[in-house]
Amino acid sequence: MPVHRSKSEKYDAAKQLRRDPYEVLSVSRNSTDQEIKSAYRKMALKYHPDKNANDPKAADMFKEATFSYNILSDPDKRRQYDTAGFEAVESESQELELDLSSLGAVNTMFAALFSKLGVPIKTTVSATVLEEALNGVVVIRQLPLGQPVFRKVEKQCAHFYSVRITEEEAKAGFVCRVQSSDKSKFKLLYFDQEENGGLSLALQEDSAKIGKFTSAGMYFLGFPVYRLDQTINSIAAAKDPDTSFFKKLDGFQPCEITELKAGTHVFAVYGDNFFKSVSYSIEVLCAAPFTQEKENLRAVETQILSKRVELSKFETEYREVLAQFTEMTSRYAQEMQAIDELLKERNEIHASYTAAPPMKRSSSRSKNRSASKDDKDDGQVRDKKPTTRDRPKKKKWFNIHLKVDKRKPC
Repeated sequence: MPVHRSKSEKYDAAKQLRRDPYEVLSVSRNSTDQEIKSAYRKMALKYHPDKNANDPKAADMFKEATFSYNILSDPDKRRQYDTAGFEAVESESQELELDLSSLGAVNTMFAALFSKLGVPIKTTVSATVLEEALNGVVVIRQLPLGQPVFRKVEKQCAHFYSVRITEEEAKAGFVCRVQSSDKSKFKLLYFDQEENGGLSLALQEDSAKIGKFTSAGMYFLGFPVYRLDQTINSIAAAKDPDTSFFKKLDGFQPCEITELKAGTHVFAVYGDNFFKSVSYSIEVLCAAPFTQEKENLRAVETQILSKRVELSKFETEYREVLAQFTEMTSRYAQEMQAIDELLKERNEIHASYTAAPPMKRSSSRSKNRSASKDDKDDGQVRDKKPTTRDRPKKKKWFNIHLKVDKRKPC
């Protein structure tokens, strides 16, 4: 006879079958974020559903790799896992990155609808684009320094650009910026060149709305530069406004690469819209003329880091005061209700001190009805005209004159 297990037992069995995320991605516990990201992308390309149709084992490997990467790519979740294992990680909160190119038309429409309604949806670069780059079969255009290029890229496709920088330019710093005037979604990508001539994705920056544009940039200035992952704040905002405020700077994380060496470097613009193409402009600049801007950026980011620490401390104080306020508000309502009940009981006791029997009082409505009826009766009496019998009999004047005329002689 088959044994039926409860949901909790099945969940516990599933937890026991989980493998260590470091083991799944074949990385050590001391691996950097970049090493973890590279390991995941290689596994994602190898086991992606597009390349392994009708292969359940590959599908399971892809899910396991994605689950492991979602833990290790998040600093907080990685720290929680290192401290207490899977018990400290909420599996329900893991956000998967969707490859829109692998979704059908119906699923893409649903994803677009949820995104428009404010549900944060993470998207990933198409596996086809990454595979073509890794195999070295993409078209790469030369991008000169200081000269913006205006183009349009189709959805879930990428335009590749190569930039050559000298030793002096590398030492001064280097910036790559992309903007879209129609507020389209896109990703700015940076690729490492492999020994076999292929390209592997190293950095990714999602576009963000800034004024009348969507913009993304990569800054290689020789010192740690930070990027802001706004998806984290979007997820927090969907749960609670207070949490959104205190998590606003949690996505402020250092960029994995702080400087570029002299030589040729490859960037790409990836169309991340659901249905339409992306119009954009891309430009690369040497940071030598922007000395003051470099110092200002370093100072502002230092202040943001300090503010993030302050927010963490302030959240603890705020939560304590909020709990006290909630408790006081609840007590206020209880005390108000208790006072009202006591006063009501007091009034009832006062009303009981009387020897007179309770009077039956008619309602105002019945009074109004009786009053209106009496008024109506009085009016009928006043308005009633006397009948013929009630009138006094009067002598007719012509009868009197006839009697007088008969007495006179002829």
